[in-house]
Amino acid sequence: MHFTEAKGILSNKNGINIYRGCSHGCIYCDSRSLCYNMSHAFEDIEVKINAPELLEKALHSKRKRCMIGTGAMGDPYIPLESELKLTKQCLELIDSYQFGATVQTKSDLIMRDIDLFASINEHSKAVVQMTMTTFEDKLCSIIEPGVCATSRRYEVLTEMKKRNIPTIVWLSPFLPYINDTEENLAGLLGYCSEAGVKGIICFGIGLTLREGNREYFYAALDRHFPGMSERYRREFGNSYIVESENSSKLMRKLDDFCERYGMMQNNKCFDYLSELPDKYEQMSFF
Repeated sequence: MHFTEAKGILSNKNGINIYRGCSHGCIYCDSRSLCYNMSHAFEDIEVKINAPELLEKALHSKRKRCMIGTGAMGDPYIPLESELKLTKQCLELIDSYQFGATVQTKSDLIMRDIDLFASINEHSKAVVQMTMTTFEDKLCSIIEPGVCATSRRYEVLTEMKKRNIPTIVWLSPFLPYINDTEENLAGLLGYCSEAGVKGIICFGIGLTLREGNREYFYAALDRHFPGMSERYRREFGNSYIVESENSSKLMRKLDDFCERYGMMQNNKCFDYLSELPDKYEQMSFF
């Protein structure tokens, strides 16, 4: 871990990223890709220590309320957050200034802030996005070793439902020959149904591999799935998009599921995440 004083925190699309790097250890993580020009080791997490100060200035100067999002480029609830509480401080500011908030995570640490999400959702809108890839917890512990099991993420979604906090689930990635099965998808969709999620984001059954994350991924395959990296190299070479042979079949099942349960998919989810009801946008500042 190392600290930095950032010059700005809020992007043009109203997103914030407090931490750069991650300790979850997910074997497929695209954020390891060299194209992101990270100047430090991925596990040596860069902390924007002045993030709350910068966010308060940005919110104070905004003429129109909106949704503020975090988690697109780095999980805001990595273990460091339990000590530093920067994500919590930012949520407190969002609540105070009565903006909306959406957070994407894999961590049950988000439960610490459930009261904050409930408060934001009362005056504006709060949406929790949870990533789930692997129904079977033992396999999940191999693919995503540094974060809570999928069964625990399901419990988080259920608790959010009890507090009337809407949720969106990201179903990705699916690793060919590992978790790209009908059984895995059925288990995950069962969780989504039982937790009453509003929508599902999934653009295909597969993953992406680029220079940087490809090497890390293949090394993990060699440790946990002997012979699998050779199969990937043989079948996919250096392809960026690695699509499962089961993609079409599983996507049809996903589409049918969302239609049956009235759940939003993909672009409709993104529209929902960015929308703040007009009655809140027009409120005057303190």
